[in-house]
Amino acid sequence: MENHVSHADDHEGTRRDFLYYATAGAGVVVTGAAVWPMINQMNPSADVQAASTLRVDISGVEVGSQLTVLFLGKPIFIRRRTEEEIEAARQVELADLIDAGAENANISGEAPATDENRTLDENGEWLVMQGVCTHLGCVPLGDGAGDFGGWFCPCHGSHYDTAGRIRRGPAPRNLPVPVAEFADETTILLG
Repeated sequence: MENHVSHADDHEGTRRDFLYYATAGAGVVVTGAAVWPMINQMNPSADVQAASTLRVDISGVEVGSQLTVLFLGKPIFIRRRTEEEIEAARQVELADLIDAGAENANISGEAPATDENRTLDENGEWLVMQGVCTHLGCVPLGDGAGDFGGWFCPCHGSHYDTAGRIRRGPAPRNLPVPVAEFADETTILLG
């Protein structure tokens, strides 16, 4: 018996294929339209994106004083150090440090905790650090506090020097240096 496929049957198959593809395509579009709002809601909101950087005016910061700003929910210490503070920090031997790492997000790799690797400028006048004790997250006192003339965390007795490096106490690491740069002579950009 011979199977003859008529021209009408061939035409019907083409129409059926078109309907399958059209239905599948419409299903993909509808599914994408339904799922996209759920995926998009996971993106950071506009206020979070705006908070990912912060411009700080440092024109009023006198030598020997400190400005504290809140950035990403944490205090940031911006200190304009005196010549004496810079000299004291640069005389410290790396062997005397509890944490020999720079803990500086602006430097790639494992840089040593020299004063030059922790400051924002070559002269060492500007020091920018996250003001959170690396022991249990307290906020250390500044303005020459502690046994090393830098910062002191009274909660558990961590002493930091004038470069924000841990020198005594239970804190395991130096105060971290966040991503920061000079936007111009009077503005520091955080983030």
